[in-house]
Amino acid sequence: MTSKEHSGGGSQLEELNGFTNPGLPEHKPRLTDSDPKAQKVAERQVALWFLLSMIGTIWFIVAYFLFPLEESMQSIRLHTTFVGLGAALAMFGIGAGAVLWAKNLMSDHEGIDERHDINGSEEDQAIALEILHQANEESGIGRRPLIRNTLIAALALAPLPAVLVFRDLGPLPGDSLFHTLWDKGVRLIRDPGGIPSPESERPIRADEVTIGSAYHVLPSGIGDHDNTDHPINEKAKAAVLLMRIDPKELKEDPARANWSHDGIVAYSKICTHVGCPVALYEHQTHHLLCPCHQSTFDVTEHCKVIFGPAKRPLPQLPITVDSEGYLVAQSDFPEPVGPTFWEINHP
Repeated sequence: MTSKEHSGGGSQLEELNGFTNPGLPEHKPRLTDSDPKAQKVAERQVALWFLLSMIGTIWFIVAYFLFPLEESMQSIRLHTTFVGLGAALAMFGIGAGAVLWAKNLMSDHEGIDERHDINGSEEDQAIALEILHQANEESGIGRRPLIRNTLIAALALAPLPAVLVFRDLGPLPGDSLFHTLWDKGVRLIRDPGGIPSPESERPIRADEVTIGSAYHVLPSGIGDHDNTDHPINEKAKAAVLLMRIDPKELKEDPARANWSHDGIVAYSKICTHVGCPVALYEHQTHHLLCPCHQSTFDVTEHCKVIFGPAKRPLPQLPITVDSEGYLVAQSDFPEPVGPTFWEINHP
């Protein structure tokens, strides 16, 4: 709205919609505009909020170590409560201090900014610098070192809790994304799907897999109760879909012809788009479907992508049979499983 509309535009607005422009309300001066003592009080209030923000940040760090996360619900509640209080005070202190600063100490006059074209001329650069100087004068940050210094200190401490939160994400993955629990001679077992049992962990014989069937499988030994070397992320990476189709329908690359056994093929269950589980198998078309974004893979042609956002086929697990007729892996996956971006920088 222009100054003309403020001063004499009421009749024009009345002609347009039948209402008179009430104009700006009467300006009411603040106590801090005329009383230096009130200014000092307001300044200390703002600094106090920034100080409370610093205390909140420090308490977050103390509480993070004082109430460590453990497996019990009690420890989780205590950790969440006290760490959350610290984070809330840290953020609220900065916000409340900024609001009080703007309300009580920054310039309190009405202004109108005319619209203008934005370009990079020297004149505009000079105007921008002038605006910065004006903002410095109106906010008083240059002449109020107490507020300035406490704000800088509060902002400097505020990111520290994020460092501790990122620490809980675990160590850097290194090359762990490019290896799974599969190895030469490891037998295939059906995915226990929750509570392991001797029956669910029984190795799969090749003659048990019928044409048209599909099994969710994992490496043998993965469900051992005494095995502490297989965290859940390792189990997830090793998830495989095992299917059997008529060998005549397979269109195999000659270099991979020995990766299957009598029409039995095994592919990673992790979609190469964003890592969702590929769990829908249509045995008539021999298509695997990812339910998240509908990426579709053709099992007859090494699970190449025939629809959807995925950019590469599902990695194939080379399999064979051992001397007892059980299905075993020939090796680990020859390429990384999961989303394509995992292997961007991998040699």
